[in-house]
Amino acid sequence: MNQQPELLLVTSSPHVHTPLTTSALMKDVVIALLPALCASIYIFGIRAGVQVAVSVLSCVGFEALFCRLRKWENTTFDLSAVVTGILLAFNLPVAAPLWLPVVGSFLAIFIVKMLFGGLGKNFVNPALIGRVFLANSWSSDMVCWTQPVLNPLAWTTAADAITGATPLGVVKSGVLPEAYTHAGQLWNMLLGVHGGCLGETCALLLIAGGLYLLARGVITWHIPTAYLGTVAVLSLLFPPEGMSALLYTFYNLTGGGLLLGAFFMATDYVTSPLTPKGRLLYGVGCGLLTVFIRRFGPAAEGVSFSILIMNLLVWFIDRATMPRRFGEER
Repeated sequence: MNQQPELLLVTSSPHVHTPLTTSALMKDVVIALLPALCASIYIFGIRAGVQVAVSVLSCVGFEALFCRLRKWENTTFDLSAVVTGILLAFNLPVAAPLWLPVVGSFLAIFIVKMLFGGLGKNFVNPALIGRVFLANSWSSDMVCWTQPVLNPLAWTTAADAITGATPLGVVKSGVLPEAYTHAGQLWNMLLGVHGGCLGETCALLLIAGGLYLLARGVITWHIPTAYLGTVAVLSLLFPPEGMSALLYTFYNLTGGGLLLGAFFMATDYVTSPLTPKGRLLYGVGCGLLTVFIRRFGPAAEGVSFSILIMNLLVWFIDRATMPRRFGEER
């Protein structure tokens, strides 16, 4: 009896299948960010939630619009635009005009992500590009810090902005006021009860979100450990003259966007190295640049520029750390 030969279908690699999907991974990231989001609403009022909502809707809307214009399949259901919207809003002060996240979303999604081919094709973090563009174009709106109101129903506006610096700005001045050495202020830093961007709220909840991502296997320990460890070691070894090394290290770790950057932005799959050794080098590089910019740069913050600079070096890091095939020279 003649049997028809079975056809062998040959496809390109990879050939390993996994039940994990992009939307499942992004959902875990959203879950990890929710506690810090709730804390920011409690600390700065309901306007913080509105800021995040405007940013998320703008990111999703611009991605859907681009797909419609190019006649692509709608990719908004993978939730990557939602994550970008939350991270962009977390890099803004609560009193910033509500049109700022719209402009930042257009640049992050329409230009940086979609024009380069969509998810997986962008070579830098879209949310950070949006943040840096806004900070350099509307600098006064990006530094309108407000005092915590500790009322989730409050509506914070630019009229509530304060002229004082954020805790990280005070530390950069090289002189730490006596109030910043008290246990109450140290607890406020951990709980996020101080002026700053939405993503600087509640260091404890940001750490909890990062640990959740580690436990779920969404990220690995290499980048956060190398990043935070490098900042901690350099801060301990080289504090400003006359300032306690421990206090300087504490404020460097809990102030600014370091925890948000280390757990949620530097670990972006698309813009971080593929190999464990490369991730360690990448994390160390982010830490070195952050400390250097904070110490010697004109601004108190250095996380955004540090991650973006290291994004540009990822190809070289992968090239140097990728295992070579047997019998092949580099």
